[in-house]
Amino acid sequence: MALSCTLLAASLTFAGCQNAAEETTAAETTVSETTAESTEAETETEAETTAEESAEETEAAAAEAGAFDGQLDFAGSSTLAPVVSQIGESFIAEFGTWDKVDASFPADEIKINVVSGGSGQGVKAVLDKTSEFGMLARGVKDEEKEQIADMQEFQIGIDALTLAVNPNNPITEVKDNLTKDEIVKIFSGEYANWSDLDPSLPEKEIVVITRDISGGAHEVFQEKIMGDAQVKPEAIQAASMGALVQKIIDNEYAIGYASFGVVNQNEGKVTPLKVDGVEATEENIISGDYIIQRPLILIASGELSAENQAFMEYVQGETGASIITELGFIVTAAE
Repeated sequence: MALSCTLLAASLTFAGCQNAAEETTAAETTVSETTAESTEAETETEAETTAEESAEETEAAAAEAGAFDGQLDFAGSSTLAPVVSQIGESFIAEFGTWDKVDASFPADEIKINVVSGGSGQGVKAVLDKTSEFGMLARGVKDEEKEQIADMQEFQIGIDALTLAVNPNNPITEVKDNLTKDEIVKIFSGEYANWSDLDPSLPEKEIVVITRDISGGAHEVFQEKIMGDAQVKPEAIQAASMGALVQKIIDNEYAIGYASFGVVNQNEGKVTPLKVDGVEATEENIISGDYIIQRPLILIASGELSAENQAFMEYVQGETGASIITELGFIVTAAE
């Protein structure tokens, strides 16, 4: 009986095990289904996470490479401002949107912003990162090169500072040339009247017109002509080359140094004078015989973005060169 009970117990136990097994199997099925659902959910979550990470990586890469910016900003020289503006107008008229420039670019509207404020402001704008390009009508100083990280320099032309007077100034009847020493005496104030330069000229005050001291032209004139001497405090400072030339046009007894390009644009309205017997001609400027000259430069910090590079190639290309020449400046070949 004990055996029987044992068997019964075993049987019951087995029966119990069988029922438990069925329940366990059912439970396992449920667990399996739950696990599948959980795995599927985890897979979806992982996929979403991977997609998010991929998107973040793409955004990070884009940020690192620099997002496409449809607007180009230039700041600096008042001499270069109209040059860049006119080239920019031509660029926009030809293409309109960036995808027309390059099929890989987005179809964003092309915008080019040019702000005039002097060569020094051009350097500051690049340093402050308020502008991609600085416009300079002078060379870049050594200390500026040290401050601007990975500076890129593009010389697009040459300009000269042409000594000019009003066509009605009596000096035009007496001489067409000024020596460097005479120029220093005129601009420093040592010669106060035209009669001090030549007794045959009227005893009329010499009205000296210069660029403002923040302009590249003032620095070039100081370096090439004045040396240690200073321009007299009474000199009228003009905010731009256009304004400077207009003041010469408006005053019979005025003299000033005007941009070669701007003088060419106002032919007949002002009369240029030679310096030490050398006329400001393209040939003499290129050869270096005419000493009061300066480079026209665009500077940037770091590698150019694709859109900036595209515009720079346009500036240095046939259309840009044509506009630079039309405005009276001398084109330099792209390096």
